[in-house]
Amino acid sequence: MTFGLFKSPMAETPGAAKAVALGLPFDMGTSAERPGARQGPRSIRAQSRLIDRYLPPFSAVDAADQLGLVDLGDADVTAGRPDTAFSAVQAAAEAATGQGARLLSMGGDGSVTLPQLRALASRHDDLCVLHMDAHTDAFPLPTPGAHTTATTFTHAAAEGLVDVGRSFHVGARGPASTPLAISHARDLGYRVIDDDEMRALGWAALGAQLHDALRSRPVYLCWDMDVFDASAAPGVCDPTWGGLTAREGLKFLEGLAGLDIVAVDVNTVVPPFDPGGMTAHLAATVLLHGLHLMVKAEQASGR
Repeated sequence: MTFGLFKSPMAETPGAAKAVALGLPFDMGTSAERPGARQGPRSIRAQSRLIDRYLPPFSAVDAADQLGLVDLGDADVTAGRPDTAFSAVQAAAEAATGQGARLLSMGGDGSVTLPQLRALASRHDDLCVLHMDAHTDAFPLPTPGAHTTATTFTHAAAEGLVDVGRSFHVGARGPASTPLAISHARDLGYRVIDDDEMRALGWAALGAQLHDALRSRPVYLCWDMDVFDASAAPGVCDPTWGGLTAREGLKFLEGLAGLDIVAVDVNTVVPPFDPGGMTAHLAATVLLHGLHLMVKAEQASGR
């Protein structure tokens, strides 16, 4: 028998599951230096099978069992073809969440977020994004209508997919391809807390700010693995020094308990550059924390 994420059963449809896993083996094919994010879902699944499913003392339940997690496999996409892949990812995400299930997705590069937001926005008209990344991915469009991994949230704002005034980009730092990497996101209306501001605020104050803005709203948690320092997550599309340690990132996740996390999108794992699968293992651990956050959200809703 083939097992999916965290040894969950594979399935063709969500059925009665309250949480579903979905692989999105797509990348834009534009990185000559670090290609291969399309291989991320396979590596994350493999590493997840090494991870136990309880998280004491944060959570005392088997989150996968509690939510009836099933793995729907991978969306049928062709890497390097966003014209067809985006519609396929959107359709797969819509099918995965059509009965109200919460979504755990495995990229793929950061471009897979936009079609997922299109799918989730059709279910939640007050959707908010919490985007953890070394880059805002809300850069100016290089040409009208262009889609790149750096313009995901520029398009999301233009399409009205999220409430930008209550959506956050957290952790931005390091070199960028434009001096507008942060200011353009703010001009679009997003709240940007760069790495320096994040550390000056402190974890408690940052958590309080996020809870104040996002409480009682459906939250799409987008976790680009390069928010971690390159020493913790070397196998990513765009490694950037000075980021979160593994402990900081995982403790930050625990601080999100109480938010209504409807989707956790973990992306940019690049297995060809991931020694020992350590980035994929950390990505799977982020997904496990996300799954436990979903249990707490279900408990808070009384379902």
